[in-house]
Order: sequence, then structure tokens, then C-alpha cells
Amino acid sequence: MAIEMKTALITGGSKGIGYGIAEALIKKSVKIMITSRSLGAAQEAADRLNKLGGANVIGVQADVRDKNSMENAVKQLIDKWGQLDILVANAGIGIFGSIDTLTHEQWNETIDTNLTGVFNSVKASLEHLKKSKGYIITISSLAGTNFFAGGSAYNASKFGLTGFTQAIMLDLRKYGIKVSTIMPGSVATYFNDHTPNSADDWKIQIEDIGQLVVNLLEMDPRALPSKVEIRPSVPPGA
Repeated sequence: MAIEMKTALITGGSKGIGYGIAEALIKKSVKIMITSRSLGAAQEAADRLNKLGGANVIGVQADVRDKNSMENAVKQLIDKWGQLDILVANAGIGIFGSIDTLTHEQWNETIDTNLTGVFNSVKASLEHLKKSKGYIITISSLAGTNFFAGGSAYNASKFGLTGFTQAIMLDLRKYGIKVSTIMPGSVATYFNDHTPNSADDWKIQIEDIGQLVVNLLEMDPRALPSKVEIRPSVPPGA
């Protein structure tokens, strides 16, 4: 579809993959709301994005774990622009550790953010996306198909997210809504307290994910890549 002047909601858009997606959509003249649990981080990121041109980005505080918070974010977007065309459910966290040390609080925070948070974001957006025949993109992970030691909570959340996204794809296509999940491997982001640096050159970059999102959105409506795995071409030791 032509995406110029469409409206997008990107959860967790103040940095990392969400920010990279916002950068790519700005270049396509998409109007964007980014969310973060920190109002300051959301507004600072929106200011940086607006300097790229268009001044069509707003940053709001919202917590995907709270359905009322997401409903309020969507209301703000509709009040400003009148429609919602694209939801990028990106907000996520990574807490890793063996099951014998993983706490109930860590488990709950991971599932509530990475899985229930997407459910809340979709439910808050759904009626507006039905009207626009919009697009939902969730950001899962290769960890949603490949399990590893120390990843019980993260694997569970991403396996669940992949399954959730594929199921709602079948639920929603009758309304003209397209649904895809992107499953990245190693990406150069601030995820899990990492600071991107020159040693990350082999990793997927956030602009690569941004370009992938643009490609999905611009694809002819008759075709739907419902699940996209993306990984570094040549990881260390390959």
C-alpha cells in the first residue's frame, strides 16, 4: 500500500528497533506516535525524529502492560490525526537466567511486557485498524523458534508472541487487516543493557529492520509475508 501520510503507533519507539522503524517511516512521510514508559525518553526521541523533517512525530508515555495506558495512547493518536493505519508492537524486554534463579517477578515482567503487552496494544488499536484496513507488525525474535539455556522466560514470551501473531493474522484478514511478525536474530541495540559499538558491525542494524518494515507495508496487498526471519549474514565463527 502507499504509506505516505498514513499514521503509525510504535510501542517502545524511543530507542533500538522501534526508533529505527520510526526513522524509516519518517522518510516515507508517515505520521508517528512513539511510546515509552518514560515520558522524557519518548519526547526526546520524538524531537530527534522531527529534526529529520516533517515534524509529524509525537512521543507519549505509555506502558504496554497496562491496557488503560495503551487505550489512552491510542485515544491521543486518534484525537490528533483521526485514524490509525499501522501498529508496530515492538516494546519488549529481556531477562535471562536459569530456571533455578529466575524469580516470579522476572517471569511476570517478561510475559506481561513481551506477550500481554502486545495483546493490550492490539486490542486498544483494533477497531481503528478495522476502519482503515490497516497493518499490524509485531517484533518477535529468533528466540521465538530457537530455545536456549537461560531463556525460559524470554523464549516463552517470544514463542507465545509468534503463535499469537500467526493466529490473529487468520482472525483479522477477513477485515482487510494484514498481520506480520518479524523475528530478528542479533541486532545492534541497547537491549539487555548493551551499548552498541563498532564491535557490533556484524549484527543486524536498526535501519535494516526499518527498511524491512517499509518493504512489508509497501508490498502489494495481495501478498502477505506473515512471518519473517532475519539474521546476520555472517555471524562470528560462521
